[in-house]
Amino acid sequence: MHYSGLELDRAGARRADAAWIAGLTARPGTRVVPLWRDQCLVQDGSPVERTGRMARALLEAAPEPVFLGLDGDQAVFAADLSELAEDEASALGAAEGVRDVRAMVSTLTLAEAGLLAYARGILHWHRNQRFCGACGGVAASRDGGHLRVCRGCGKMLFPRIEPAVIVLVECAQEPRRCLLGRHAGAGPDNFSTLAGFVEVGESLEDAVRREVLEEAGVVVKDVVYQGSQAWPFPAGLMVAFRAEAVGDETDVDGAELVEARWFTTAELRDHIDAGNGCRPDSIDKFLIESWIAERADDHTAQTTRAAARRALDGR
Repeated sequence: MHYSGLELDRAGARRADAAWIAGLTARPGTRVVPLWRDQCLVQDGSPVERTGRMARALLEAAPEPVFLGLDGDQAVFAADLSELAEDEASALGAAEGVRDVRAMVSTLTLAEAGLLAYARGILHWHRNQRFCGACGGVAASRDGGHLRVCRGCGKMLFPRIEPAVIVLVECAQEPRRCLLGRHAGAGPDNFSTLAGFVEVGESLEDAVRREVLEEAGVVVKDVVYQGSQAWPFPAGLMVAFRAEAVGDETDVDGAELVEARWFTTAELRDHIDAGNGCRPDSIDKFLIESWIAERADDHTAQTTRAAARRALDGR
């Protein structure tokens, strides 16, 4: 899954040691991932990482570089150059410009995409958590960039994560169908699974039931966990489910969702073949493709059983 499963030792037990972090920045093999206002520095269309003298220059230019972790014996840092002009940041990183990681995801390995998204998410948090929400005091970076502490009241501020649910709703009546919705502002053929943020005081399953009912007017049961995906754009965690609809009547809210449609597997394949597939890096794609694959297995089994019955009848 994109943006998840990053094999990087985040060294949580050691990153509070400021002297150890400082020693890592001085190592010649230390890698630095530079970003500018949430975008990657790129050269020849690919994101850049720097080591050696150029890495040290990037770390010095970043107000608060962040230790991302260890890749074997090699330390990896993220450097936010957002305070520079774009051309200055590009020149410092020997890059030709900047680009969003999601625009490059088809050319990146899963490890590359995961590292860049991790860097993007935590640097975004730093830029937007400079002050304490309790007393308004200045918050200083600590623990290699994984904690900020208010200089006024001492309040500890940790990177914020915003959980959201995403769900594929299935109608168990034959023919089996799944529910997709078209969101406000989307194109006429742009359908996806339903999703929404978890609210205070509700479980993930509660959020699934509420979101589907609010947006599509569908009551669901049997909410079953399928997987999760980091989505640091800027701070999301997508938690995926399947659920079964009690009925197939829909009543869209007209605000977030403007249309809801039930798709059979054949209709969904045609929809995807027409170029209306999901983002290649989203867990939405996993939910839809796994549902199609399971229905294909069901169809194969039904076809096999029907052929066997015809063969028996023929005897």
